[in-house]
Amino acid sequence: MGVYFNPKNGSFTGDKNSRIYVDKTGLLEYLNGLLGTSGRCVAVSHARRFGKSHAAGMIDAYYSLGCDSSNLFDDTAIADSAYYRKYMNKYNVIHLDISSVWDFHKEDLADTIKKRICKDFKKEYGDTLDYNEDLYLLIQEIYEITEIQFVIIIDEWDCVIRNSDDKELVHEYLQFLHSLFKSEESKVFLALAYITGILPIKKIKDESALNNFREYTMLKSKPIGKYYGFTEEEVKGLCKEYDMDFDAVKAWYNGYLIDGVHMYNPNSVVQSMMDKDYDSYWRNTSSFASINTFIMMNYAGLKDDIMKMLAGGKVMVNPNTFQNDFSTIASKDDALTALIHLGYLGYDADRKSAYVPNYEVATAFELALQTGGWKEIAKAISTCDELLFETIDGNAERVAELIELAHDAYTSVLKYNDENSLSCVLTMAYFTAPGYYNIVREMPAGKGFADFVFIPRANAGVRPAMVVELKYNKSADTAIKQIKENRYHGALSGYSDKILLVGISYDAEGKDKKHHTCVIEEINGSAADTQ
Repeated sequence: MGVYFNPKNGSFTGDKNSRIYVDKTGLLEYLNGLLGTSGRCVAVSHARRFGKSHAAGMIDAYYSLGCDSSNLFDDTAIADSAYYRKYMNKYNVIHLDISSVWDFHKEDLADTIKKRICKDFKKEYGDTLDYNEDLYLLIQEIYEITEIQFVIIIDEWDCVIRNSDDKELVHEYLQFLHSLFKSEESKVFLALAYITGILPIKKIKDESALNNFREYTMLKSKPIGKYYGFTEEEVKGLCKEYDMDFDAVKAWYNGYLIDGVHMYNPNSVVQSMMDKDYDSYWRNTSSFASINTFIMMNYAGLKDDIMKMLAGGKVMVNPNTFQNDFSTIASKDDALTALIHLGYLGYDADRKSAYVPNYEVATAFELALQTGGWKEIAKAISTCDELLFETIDGNAERVAELIELAHDAYTSVLKYNDENSLSCVLTMAYFTAPGYYNIVREMPAGKGFADFVFIPRANAGVRPAMVVELKYNKSADTAIKQIKENRYHGALSGYSDKILLVGISYDAEGKDKKHHTCVIEEINGSAADTQ
C-alpha cells in the first residue's frame, strides 16, 4: 500500500540520486503554464521505459503539499523559471498507478481506488468528511475546506483498455475518470491532470470521458517530446562522461523520430552506460509478447513489410484507423500502428511510414520471428553470426553457401532476380553485423558507389573493415575487379587495419541458376590510400 494523497518526494529523490540523471525539469515549466487553464488535462502515451513514470515522480515532488522539495530542484533547470517557487509544493496531489490495482481488483476497480484514497484522506481529515460520497464529491469538499486545488496523476491509465474486452467494465472505468476530470465540480478543484499510458485515448463512439485531454504520443508530442527519452545531445554527453562509443550507442538505441527530433530509449542507454556494454535491455518488457501477437496475425502484406523494415526500409502506414486498443485490430495498418505505440517501430511523420528504429529492436523481432510461419526466416537469421565470422575468416565457399540459403529463405517475400533483391538479402544475411559495424549502403567512393561498406566501431574487437560488391549474372571475380578499378576501398581512406574485399554473385538464368559464388581478398588498410 502506497501513499495516494500528497505523496512525498521519495521517487524523484531516488531518480535524482542515481548515478545517471538527466534533467527533464523543463517539463514542469511547461505544466506550470497549464495550471488552471483549459489545457490543464495532459495525456502522455509513450512506449514503456520512456520516462513517463520518472516524470510522474518528478511532478509529485514538485507540486505535492506532502513534502518540501526545494533541495531537490534548486540546482535544476526549473529553478531558473520566474515562477519556480510560486507553484512548488502548493497543491493537493493524488497519484494512482492503475496497474497496481488492476491485478487484484478488476471487478471493483473504482471502489478499490476510492477506498485507498479515502484511507489517506482519513489520516488528514478524520471524520469531518462524508466518505460515502463519490470520490469527486469528496475532492470537491476538501477543496471547499482548504481552498487548495488538486493535481491528479494517473500512471498506466490505459491498463484497463489494454487488458479487458469487457465493454461494460471499460465504460464504468471511463465514467469514473469522467467524474474526476470532466464533472462540473472538477472544473473548480482541478489544477492539473496528468495521465500516462502506452495507448492513446480510446476511440469510443459517443464516449466523451477524456476528450478534454491533449494527447502526446509516439506519433506527435510537440512541444514536450524532448522530456521523454534522451535527445542526441544528452546521449553524446553521457557517452563522453562514461567513455562509450557514440556510434555504437546510436546504432543500438537511437531511431525514434518524434516531431523531427531523434530520441533514444532512456532505460537502454542508462543500462548500457552502467554495464559498459551494448545489449538488448528492452526485449524482456511485458509488451514484448505483443510483437508475437501482431506478426502472427499476418495480415496481407505484413510479412513483406516486416522483412522490408528489417532490411532497413520503410513502409507506408495509416495510423488513423487504429482504435487505440488491442482487441479491435483489423488490418495491417492497425498492427503496425500498435507496434509504433509500443515502441517496436519508429514513425516518420513526413513520409507517413514505419521502420525498425535500431538494432536493439531488431533483435527483439529476431526472437519473435521464431514462431509460426516465420520459422524459416528465423532459421536463416540464426546463421548470421556464422556468416559474419566465415567472411572474416575468408572462407568464401561457405559464405556463398550461407548467402544462398538466406536468399532461398526470403524468396517468398522478395523478388529474386535483381540486384536490389540481393542487396536486401545481404542486409538480412548480415543481420547481426550492425551490433559491431556502421554499415553504409551505396557509399560514395572512388569512381562510383560501393554497395556495402562495413566500418568497424569501437566495440567491434578484431573484426576487420569490409567492402562488399554485389553482382548477378556476372562472376564474383568481376565484383572484386570492380572494387579495385573503381577504388571503392578508398571509402576507407585513413583506415590502417585489415580490409576485406568481398565479391558476391549469383546466376539468375544459366545452368547454375540461383547458384551463389563468393571471392574474398584481404588488403592492408594503408593500401586503400595508395591503390
